[in-house]
Amino acid sequence: MSSPDRDASAPQSDISRPRAHCTAEGDGAISVRIATPTTTATTPPRLLLRLRPPKGRPEQTRLVFDLEPAAATPGHWQTTVAADPALEEGRWDAYLLTTADDDARQRLLPGVRDLRTLVAGRTPGTSPSPLAVRIPYATLDGYLALRTWLRPAHAEADRVQVTDTAMTVQGRLYGAELDAGAVALLRRRGKDGTVRETELTAQDTHTFSFTAAYQDLLEAPGVWDVFVRPSTDAPLIRTARLLDDIADRKKVFVYPSTPLGALTARPYYTVDNDLAVEITTA
Repeated sequence: MSSPDRDASAPQSDISRPRAHCTAEGDGAISVRIATPTTTATTPPRLLLRLRPPKGRPEQTRLVFDLEPAAATPGHWQTTVAADPALEEGRWDAYLLTTADDDARQRLLPGVRDLRTLVAGRTPGTSPSPLAVRIPYATLDGYLALRTWLRPAHAEADRVQVTDTAMTVQGRLYGAELDAGAVALLRRRGKDGTVRETELTAQDTHTFSFTAAYQDLLEAPGVWDVFVRPSTDAPLIRTARLLDDIADRKKVFVYPSTPLGALTARPYYTVDNDLAVEITTA
C-alpha cells in the first residue's frame, strides 16, 4: 500500500517554490517544463523523482533527469520522463535540484497538467507485460508527484454496476488471455483468506464480465479484494481501474451502500485504485 500524501510540515502554497507543468504523451512518456525562480546558480538544474518509501523506512530509489532550457518559453527548463524504462509502482515525489549536491532539493509545485491523452482511457495493446501506468497529480499538501503502477498482468474494471443484491463488473484483461476455467474471485483480507468464486463471461480472449452476489460475502465484517483468474491454475490478477487520468479514485468514484440485514455491502476503490467490496455493520 502506498504511503500517505500529506506532509504535516509542508506549506499549502509557496510562490517562491518552482512550479512544474506536465504533459502526458500518447506513448506513456511525461513531458515536464519547470518555471524556476531567478537564481545565480552556475549548475544547470535537474529534475529529481524520489520513490516515496513506506512509513518509517529510509529513502532508497531516486531518479535524476537533466534539464535543458525551453527555447519557446524563456525562464523555463524542460525534460521528458521517457516511457522506457518503466517506473517502479508507487508514488514518486518531484523535486528541483539547483546544485551539484543531490540532497539540496526543492519540492515542486504542480502547474498545468495536460492529461488529455489519458482522459478517454488508455487502450494499450492487449498483451503488454508488464503494464506500466503513470499519472501526474497534486498531493494532499499541494505538491507535484507521479502515481505509477507496474503490473505483470492487469484486469481493468471498465464499468461497475451496483444493484441491491450484487455488483456487476465489465472489464478487459491485459498481459494475459482468458481461457478454459476462467473465473472471478473475491478474497477476504486477513489470515484466513477465504475465497469466493463467481462465474466469468468472456466475450473474447480479453473482454469479460462477472456478477458478484453480496450474499456470498456476508460471513462477517471485512474487505474482499477482487481478482480474475484467466484460466485453470493461472495466477490471480488484481482487478483495478488504472487506465485513465484519475490518480486517486477512492473519493471520486463512490458507490452506494446496500443494507443486507445486520450488515452493509459497498464496492469501492482502494488507495491503489484496486477494486474491493467492504462489508460493515449496518
